Amino acid sequence: MINAIRERVTVKNGGKVEVSSPKLIDGREVEVLILLEDDADEMDETEYLLSSEANRERLLRSIKEAEEHPERLKVYKDVDELKKDIFGN
Repeated sequence: MINAIRERVTVKNGGKVEVSSPKLIDGREVEVLILLEDDADEMDETEYLLSSEANRERLLRSIKEAEEHPERLKVYKDVDELKKDIFGN
């Protein structure tokens, strides 16, 4: 038989969630399922970048430049290569 414990908790520092119940026996293996509610107030990255007229214009100008001059684009194989190009070490 499967038993369920339903509890509403707040996520703690570091993304930790704590649940206490007398049904949880020390050493016993359990399955944990965490349901996250959508945060309607949270903007995704694209919405944020387009949220102001100045950001929108700059982003669209950059996209146009990249399309018109693909030879100026540089592709990095990893973050270390990018850091080396930026910081020189």
